[in-house]
Amino acid sequence: MKKIIIISIFIILIVLVSGIFIYQNALKPVKTAEKKAVQIAMEETELTKAEDFYLYNGQETYYVLKGKNKKGINMYVWIPEKEGRIIVRKQSDGASEKEAVSKLLEEKKPKEIISVRLGIEDNRPLWEIYYRSEGNLINYYYVDFETGEWRKSIENL
Repeated sequence: MKKIIIISIFIILIVLVSGIFIYQNALKPVKTAEKKAVQIAMEETELTKAEDFYLYNGQETYYVLKGKNKKGINMYVWIPEKEGRIIVRKQSDGASEKEAVSKLLEEKKPKEIISVRLGIEDNRPLWEIYYRSEGNLINYYYVDFETGEWRKSIENL
């Protein structure tokens, strides 16, 4: 009986350690992208402190940072993964996350909002809201960052 308990504990530990190892390896590309984005933003923009990181996969992949400049002004920075122009905006110059969600709630009846993150399409910053509707259908709702207006929807996936 002791032998079975010891073997069971040993197997559980192996599974646990393997799971942690796999999880850390899965996060490695995202952490590498974040490091790269912070370095580029610090070198090529006014950003002096990075507070949050988004990885946006739309038509092209962008790294999006939320942070502050040396004056303490809240900023957003969109950095293309490949070649392209870096876009920098003050947070106050566009719609907030809360305003984007309010726009969704005005027009749709989401069952559950899964995530809200910044993205970019056609060189226009936007908010991407990923939500579930009735029937557990997946939907995306895009709000233009600069105008706060609906941009496009992808529904019932």
